[in-house]
Amino acid sequence: MRWHGSTRERLIEALPEGMVILPVGAIEQHGPHLPTGTDTLIVQAVVEAAVAQAAERCPRQLIITPPVAFGSSDHHLPFGGTLSLTFETFTQVLLDIVRSIAMGGGRRVVLVNGHAGNKGPCHSVAEAAAIRFDLSVGYADYWDLFPAEAGGNSPLVPGHAGVFETAMLLALREELVEERPGARAVSELQAMTGITLHSRERWRRIDGFTDEPGRASAEKGRRWLDACAAALADRLLLLSKTL
Repeated sequence: MRWHGSTRERLIEALPEGMVILPVGAIEQHGPHLPTGTDTLIVQAVVEAAVAQAAERCPRQLIITPPVAFGSSDHHLPFGGTLSLTFETFTQVLLDIVRSIAMGGGRRVVLVNGHAGNKGPCHSVAEAAAIRFDLSVGYADYWDLFPAEAGGNSPLVPGHAGVFETAMLLALREELVEERPGARAVSELQAMTGITLHSRERWRRIDGFTDEPGRASAEKGRRWLDACAAALADRLLLLSKTL
């Protein structure tokens, strides 16, 4: 059930016992080769596929809202092509959307995030909304839902506009992917284990994208999309029984 395709009567009837899925994306630069809407396109596709898989087995009505397309992306503003909300504004936007769901009769909300810069606000909103509006709120970054690559044993490290997101876009909208940058030294891009680094200088140094997008393929993208969607579908089924 899609929120924006439903009447108020249908929503009023469905919300008290249903579960609302809120995809959260971003509009930001993704290197010289990917569209600025990459995060929103991917998270919406993952949510749509997951709900389609879960719907027939789910004891609750699953209600998908339109994606929140604008995220917290100030660190990408220097590159151009980015539309960002400040951390404070973005947090308030999400909180107001969840507040609206509660006032409409909703009792269960799941935030599915598609952009790493949104993680802090999403965590804050999930906790605050549960307390302020007496809701059950789940939150997930879609790429964290399964521990290894589909068909492989190595951990899935999404990066930014690298092989992971480029493969996803090749599978979803190949016509939007432009000529990819060539290979470069990967050692420059390795994260320190157990440390999350926030640095404007680092983003400039790596030209706003990580790892090697040239290694991406549509086949990898389809496999990863399917794995993400299947994992999210399983979580939605579990949440529908526990929330």
